[in-house]
Amino acid sequence: MEHAGRVRELRVALTVKDFDTAVAFYRDALGLQEVLSWDSTHGRGLILTAGRATLELLSSGEAEYVDQIEVGQRVGAQIRLGAEVEDSEAVAGDLQKAGAEMLAPPRTTPWSHRSVRLSTPEGLQLTLFTPISGP
Repeated sequence: MEHAGRVRELRVALTVKDFDTAVAFYRDALGLQEVLSWDSTHGRGLILTAGRATLELLSSGEAEYVDQIEVGQRVGAQIRLGAEVEDSEAVAGDLQKAGAEMLAPPRTTPWSHRSVRLSTPEGLQLTLFTPISGP
């Protein structure tokens, strides 16, 4: 059965307790681009774009291995966001100022990324990664 091209967009919907803090974190500090926003009698909403979306599926053993590499211990998040950025350490500093907590200092991974693992103001784990070019 052919599935290529069936999905045009992957969207993650995040329910947040503090909408303004979340907007400041994801749009203003991380730099996701606003596509659509609304304010209704039910509440507020915002759609941000991050370019290309992927869904990474990991077995428990692989997730534990990645946690060991990026954090130094198992941190056990079932859902972790990942964002490729130009300078993971600089962006991590900006996100800390916006309320994120650094879970471990920046590390170079075996897959040639400079990665930083953070916890967002909502408690989601976020890996910022920058591919390392050259030898």
